[in-house]
Amino acid sequence: MEFLNDPLVLIFVILFLGSVLGQVKIKGLSLGTSGVLLIAMVFGHFGFQVSPVVQNLGLSLFIVAVGLQAGPRFFRMMKTSGIVFGMIGLIIVLIASLTTVVVSNVFGLSPALSIGLMTGALTSTPGLAAALQATNDPLASVGYGIAYPFGVVAVVLFVQLFPKLLKIDLEKDLKRTVGPVRHKASPEAMTIRVTSDSIDKKTLKELRLAKDSSVVISRVIRGNRNIISLSDTVILKGDRLVAVGIPSDLIKLCDEIGEKVDTDFSNVDHVKLRRITVDSEDMIGKSIRELKLRSQFGVTVTRMERGGFEFNQNPGWRLERGDILTIVSSEDRLKEVETLFSRKKLAVTNIHIFSLSLILLIGIFVGMIPIYIPGLGTMTLGVAGGPLFVALVIGHFGKLGPIRARFFQPSNQVIRDIGLVLFLAGAGTTAGEGLVEVVMTEGIGLVFGGALITIFPIFAGFLIAKKLFHLSILHSLGALCGGLTSTPGLGAVNQLTEGDEPAIAYAAAYPFALIFVAIAAQLLVFVL
Repeated sequence: MEFLNDPLVLIFVILFLGSVLGQVKIKGLSLGTSGVLLIAMVFGHFGFQVSPVVQNLGLSLFIVAVGLQAGPRFFRMMKTSGIVFGMIGLIIVLIASLTTVVVSNVFGLSPALSIGLMTGALTSTPGLAAALQATNDPLASVGYGIAYPFGVVAVVLFVQLFPKLLKIDLEKDLKRTVGPVRHKASPEAMTIRVTSDSIDKKTLKELRLAKDSSVVISRVIRGNRNIISLSDTVILKGDRLVAVGIPSDLIKLCDEIGEKVDTDFSNVDHVKLRRITVDSEDMIGKSIRELKLRSQFGVTVTRMERGGFEFNQNPGWRLERGDILTIVSSEDRLKEVETLFSRKKLAVTNIHIFSLSLILLIGIFVGMIPIYIPGLGTMTLGVAGGPLFVALVIGHFGKLGPIRARFFQPSNQVIRDIGLVLFLAGAGTTAGEGLVEVVMTEGIGLVFGGALITIFPIFAGFLIAKKLFHLSILHSLGALCGGLTSTPGLGAVNQLTEGDEPAIAYAAAYPFALIFVAIAAQLLVFVL
């Protein structure tokens, strides 16, 4: 076993064995990257140690990748109904924190061990990173490793069994539940027959919709012929205008120019509707107004979807990768625009080393700044919190001066995955050094305490989502998985429905929970 004394050999043996263990599935469940943590703890028990430099390098890479991924959604969701899911994430973390305080006092656990249990119970690796930075004690990793398995299994079993025990038809429940899932200003479509003489033979430009109106005329139907909506399109009395916008604005326009009618599009030719995903590097950061899609390409953008939430198109709204545009035009023009927004075939990665290193450097400096909290004392954001905060801010803007943060998803995932396994390898060997001694000393209390920190937030989070915010079962379960940062739980919920409703709720709650767990892990050091 002497070859394991070589630092590189040790790291790659741990990564290899951990990835093998993580791929083992039992009843569809697997440990994933946490397999690396468990294998590293075994090696740590036998005296092998991964360098702290490797651990901190992995931690900083992982945290920055998480921040850059969550940044575009995190701040914008504060302005939408996504704040509801943020509140659910906050409440879940708050309940878990309170339960942790009780468990710590009842079982007489150390702060590091208690906080580690909480992060494991919530299956939050960024939380563990923050806990290690705040406590500077490897016992946090021990607590995480003990509580993590139950945290994964409990969430999966709950989301699978709870709807079955209540014998609920999830699709019917979804249809009859009115909850804040879509943006309060989500657009709708309305077909209006022109009956007013005042706009007969006027162009769409002369129609002069109010500047604050959300309405977009996507097409004009004349008989059985579809006419692409351009600014110089002439409107005739009897035409049917297909308008998209906020319901109140649609009703106002309808009252001014005509009457609402039902339209059978099966007998109408020429114009098609297509949802196009923004993926091209050249389109990122540009607005609909700058692209001049209507004047140069003859297409109309009627709706925009971001992070699972649908909005009326806004000419000044700058595009992000992954935005979904609903576009109306002829088939050939749609193909041309689809090519415009598509990623170039060979552009599969775009890691910008200059930007990545500068984000990390600024983040580490920010993490060193002392922050005074009245009644709690002074704390720092550390190697975890500093880079996370900076990555969130830069990820929100996409570009600040020479810093570019719009990495392709595969690029971001490479940074995140490599950083995560390096961090887990270091944290695991450090924790494994005292694992057996801690378990023998604390006994069953550790496992039971970790289970309580998982169970209370599960039931409380679900009841709050369902009863307080009046979400559907599917949205409640999705938000619960996001609040508990449980990706395996989301996978289990997705098996219950063919729709993407749980994923929307998960995506909305997850970034908030991610941040709140990291903050709670640092604040609990002062409380326990």
